[in-house]
Amino acid sequence: MVKLEEVLDEEFSKAQVGPEAEDDWDTDSESEISDDEDDDLSPADETIAERIAALKDIIPPTQRKFISDTISSVSSWTTSSLRFSGQALWIISTSALLLGVPWALAFAEEQQLAEMEREMKMQQSANELLTPGAQQQQQGANPAL
Repeated sequence: MVKLEEVLDEEFSKAQVGPEAEDDWDTDSESEISDDEDDDLSPADETIAERIAALKDIIPPTQRKFISDTISSVSSWTTSSLRFSGQALWIISTSALLLGVPWALAFAEEQQLAEMEREMKMQQSANELLTPGAQQQQQGANPAL
């Protein structure tokens, strides 16, 4: 069986260094710390990064690790999704160029052919309207076989 014995630390039993009486503390006068000599360390000269770095000690280490892991995973997801969407956009655009452009050219050529045929039919019908007697003479002039 283990027997525990309390050991007193000598540091706790020593008297603390400080003022002996309450009269030694003069809180009514201005502090010597806030002199004009400290203007070079004013908060206005600090950058945002320095202020954020100073806040690091306020957040407990477990919370900092959680925040760091969250930011890391979000940035990882963002970069991977941007990379995937870039690759998908490249595949879609090259496929559209390789398949779409030749199809568009063939479609335009087909449209031109259809337009030419329609134009020829219109010219033929216009010729029939202008010279109706020529058609009848050709029919009567056919030799009989």
